[in-house]
Amino acid sequence: MFRLSDLLGCDDIVIQCHNFPDADAISSGYAVHTFLKTHNKPARLVYSGKAEITKPNLTRMVESLSVPIEYVKEIPHIGTLVMVDCQYGESNAAKLSADTVIVIDHHEDMNCGHKGIINSNLGSCSTLVWDLLNKEGFEFQKHPEISTALYYGLYADTNSFEEIAHPLDKDMRDSLNFDRRIVNTLRFNNMTITELGIAGAALTRHKIVKQYSCAVFRADACDQNTLGFVGDLALQVEGVDVCIVYNTLPDGYKLSVRSCTREVMANEFAAFLAGGGGHRQKAGGFISKTKAGNLAIDDFIENRIQDYFDNCEIINADNHNLNIAAMGKYRKRKFPVGFVKSSDVFAAGVPMLIRTLEGDAEAKASDDVLLMVGIMGEVYPMQTDQFVKSYTMTDKPFEPNFEYSPTVKNKITGDSVKLAAYIKPCIAGDEIYIYAMPVAKKTKIFTAWNTEGYMCGEPGDYIAVRADDHKDVYIIRKDIFAKSYERI
Repeated sequence: MFRLSDLLGCDDIVIQCHNFPDADAISSGYAVHTFLKTHNKPARLVYSGKAEITKPNLTRMVESLSVPIEYVKEIPHIGTLVMVDCQYGESNAAKLSADTVIVIDHHEDMNCGHKGIINSNLGSCSTLVWDLLNKEGFEFQKHPEISTALYYGLYADTNSFEEIAHPLDKDMRDSLNFDRRIVNTLRFNNMTITELGIAGAALTRHKIVKQYSCAVFRADACDQNTLGFVGDLALQVEGVDVCIVYNTLPDGYKLSVRSCTREVMANEFAAFLAGGGGHRQKAGGFISKTKAGNLAIDDFIENRIQDYFDNCEIINADNHNLNIAAMGKYRKRKFPVGFVKSSDVFAAGVPMLIRTLEGDAEAKASDDVLLMVGIMGEVYPMQTDQFVKSYTMTDKPFEPNFEYSPTVKNKITGDSVKLAAYIKPCIAGDEIYIYAMPVAKKTKIFTAWNTEGYMCGEPGDYIAVRADDHKDVYIIRKDIFAKSYERI
C-alpha cells in the first residue's frame, strides 16, 4: 500500500496538477508539497496546459494560502513525477518525461499501470491526501493553511458539499480546523461572467421527459458548482421534480442531479446513473466514455432515465400487500455479530450521528438503545428489549471485514468515536425469523422508521419482513444476506 513516506526516498521530485487546475488539484498538490517540505525534501509544484489560472477564486486561493505553484510550458526530464488529481497519459494533463511516475487520484482508474494510490469512491483528491497525511502523523495544527486548502478542495469538488457521499469525505470535512474568513472569500468569488453565460446557455438547451417529470440540461465546459447552479434553478420550474445537468470532460461526462420529490433521492438516482452520490436532494456523478459506449451521451442518459423509472417498485412498510406466504423463511446464521450500548459511547440523551459506508443515520444515546454492527460494517439502532429477544451474548470473537470502520459523532460537541473499541460479540437466537425473497427489479422501501427516505434494493438483493412484525419491512444486500442468513 502506497504511503507518502515512500516519496522520501525519491529524488528530483515534481508534483504535477492537471491542466487548468481546480481547487481540489491545487490543494492536493500543495499538501503533498508541504509534507515533503516538513521532511526537508525539495520538490516543485507545477501545472501546464494552454493557459495559466485566471479564475478569481483560484487566483485568490493561491495568493491567500501562499501556494508555491508554477505554470510551466515545458520542463526537463524529471526523476520522480507525482501526479495529483490526474493520471499519466490522460488528455487533461501535459505528458512530462520522468523516470518514475506516481499517481495520487480519486477518478476512475484508467489502468496506466503506475505506482501510487487511486480511490474513485472519494469525492475529492484532497480527501485521499488528507487520509495519507493522517497515516503519516502529519500535524495539521501546525499547518492551518493546509487544513484550509484541503477543506476548500473538497468543498469545491462536491458542489459545496451537496454531493458528498463517502464517510472519509465527511470525516475530513468535520475534522479540519480551517480559516473561515479565507473560505468565505473564495466561496463568493466562485463564478465568472463567462460562467454565468454558460449557465444561461445551459438553461436553453434542455429536454423535458414529461412522463417522469424529469429534465436534462447540457452545459459547456465548466466546474461542478456551475452545473449545480443550473440544477438549482431548473428545479424551480413547474413540472420538473428531477433534473440532470451535465457537461463533457476529456474522459467522460460530469453530472449534477437534483430532486424535490420523496420518490427519487438524488444520491440514489446519481448512483444509478453514474456511480455517484450526495444527499437526498442534491448529488453528482461521472459517466466514463467507456460506460457510455457507442451511444451519444444524450441517448445514454435518456435510456438510463427510462430504465430507472419504468423498472422500479415502491413499497410503503406500513401499507403493503406483500405475499408473505410466497416468501422463504430464514434465520440468522450462528456466527458472531457486534453490538454497542450507545450510552457507553456518549451520555444518555446525546444526539448521535452514526457514520458508515451505507450512509449517515441518527439516534439518541440511551441505556435502551443498542447499535448493532454487521460483518460488513453496517450499523443500525435496536431497542434493548428487542435485542434480548433476538440475540445472546457470546465469547466467540466478532471478526468483521470493514472497508471503513464505523464511527459515532456527538452532534453537540462534534466529538467522533470509532465504534470498534466498544463492540461486543453476540449471536442471533433461534426464535427470531424473517420472511425474505430476492427482488426481481429495483425496489424502494419506505420503512417504518424512515418515511421520508427509502432503502433501495437492486435485482438480487432481498426484501425481508420480520416474522413477528409484518410492518418491519426492509432491504438486505445480497452479499450480506448470503453470509448472514440460512433458510429454514
